[in-house]
Amino acid sequence: MTQQSVATSDKLDAAVLKVAGVVVLGAIMSILDVTVVSVALPKFQSEFDASYARVAWTMTAYTLALATVIPLSGWAADRFGTKRLYMVALALFTIGSGLCATADTIGELIGYRVLQGLGGGMLMPLGMTIMTRAAGPHRIGRLMAVLGIPMLLGPIGGPILGGWLIDTASWHWIFLINLPIGVVALIYAQMALPKDAPEPSESFDFVGMLMLSPGLALFLYGVSSLPEAGTFAAAKVWAPMLVGGALVVAFVLYSFKPRHPLLDLRLFRNRSLTIASLTLFVFIIAFMGAGLLFPSYFLQVRGESTLTAGLLMAPQGIGAMITMPIAGMLADRVPIGRTVPFALALIVVGFFSFTQVDPQTSYLMLEGSLFVMGLGMGGTMMPIMTSALRTLSANDVARGSTLVNILQQIGGSVGAAVMSVILTNELNGSRPIPGLVDESGKPITEAGLAIASQQRPELLQQMPVDPSIIERGLDFAAKSFASTFWVAFALVVLTFVPAALLPRRRQPARLDDAPGEQVKTPVVIH
Repeated sequence: MTQQSVATSDKLDAAVLKVAGVVVLGAIMSILDVTVVSVALPKFQSEFDASYARVAWTMTAYTLALATVIPLSGWAADRFGTKRLYMVALALFTIGSGLCATADTIGELIGYRVLQGLGGGMLMPLGMTIMTRAAGPHRIGRLMAVLGIPMLLGPIGGPILGGWLIDTASWHWIFLINLPIGVVALIYAQMALPKDAPEPSESFDFVGMLMLSPGLALFLYGVSSLPEAGTFAAAKVWAPMLVGGALVVAFVLYSFKPRHPLLDLRLFRNRSLTIASLTLFVFIIAFMGAGLLFPSYFLQVRGESTLTAGLLMAPQGIGAMITMPIAGMLADRVPIGRTVPFALALIVVGFFSFTQVDPQTSYLMLEGSLFVMGLGMGGTMMPIMTSALRTLSANDVARGSTLVNILQQIGGSVGAAVMSVILTNELNGSRPIPGLVDESGKPITEAGLAIASQQRPELLQQMPVDPSIIERGLDFAAKSFASTFWVAFALVVLTFVPAALLPRRRQPARLDDAPGEQVKTPVVIH
């Protein structure tokens, strides 16, 4: 199967869909894993008798491994071939999953999660390369719509699957379930993916790697420590952020010197790429940060189970799945400057309801709002990425996509940390209950006890208090969530500023400017 024969039709034909099946299977496996593990953190606390800060490292370690391996994916794909490297990534992720299920200590689990992250970090960028080569330049919009499906299913399906597996089996099964899927994906990849034809790669930028990979890892570690510390003044927050930031700045200054830097920042001279990067960065800080708090509201204020909270988030995924294929087709035909603002408007309309939440807010209204936000989500992220890719030549796609998506990874981490800190600080303002302290001697607040009692009703028998205190605490907690959602809402509105600069005229595809050359590795972060 050749690139030319596959890419001759305007539609995503059977040959492309066969390849897409491999990529989507790998993407679903890796993205689902992230959200499934987030649901299991309380279980890890009780199972390993560890603090929340300690078990949160099962998420942080995966993210840091991801950040370390992403900049290397493009060079490695050229050096070893995409099919071979993709199968190695699948094998690493699958083996890491199996090892995670055997962990006897939290330290072992964290170590095995690093191995998982090294494999998972390569699955999406390599899969993106494989599909881009199969589909060709004129079907990028529809290609992005296909790849967007697992990115949407992960946050929706993860809490549902994780809650069900933990409730009906054990925490081990959130990792064991990856084993049969990984084996099937490996066999499918061997049969469906075209044979590798690796070419001599550009010289590897070791100096750039020594600055960028540890710089990103340190910066994201500092950001990930922010919710636990609660303030930027904590040394474990500002010290790694400062050192990591300095390394990234050093890389920025250095990157203009070598002919083939690890990341080519010269591409920001491309206006479309710059505007797309800025729009996505602001949007992801707002929406991805607040998006993690939607299920928390259902869990902590409404007292729903993990499984129910996951099901309540489903309308958002359904809405996105409706509009994403349509947006993909439109992105191939209509300038995104004419469509994305309307999609953002849908997100703003849906988001507003969450700024008004209280302990009794109608589920019908919230579910309708999530559905409307999902409609907007489906028409936002992938079309913007499509616009950025289309304006780049074949040789520049890998570097441009990597730039955009490293910004996405940073934006998602910063957004999640900042929204968590805002919410925590709001909740800390709740009135303390006289005479009640926790194990560390700190006063227990009305909101704190109200939230805890939603998941553990037996606490009210151990700490008998007036029902009005619990009612006041839930009301305060709901207002804290609403205040946090207001900040995210303002940032979503702010996204209209860079979105107004998105192209309003049709841009010719440049991916086929160099027909004799293969498209190198673009990266999509999850």
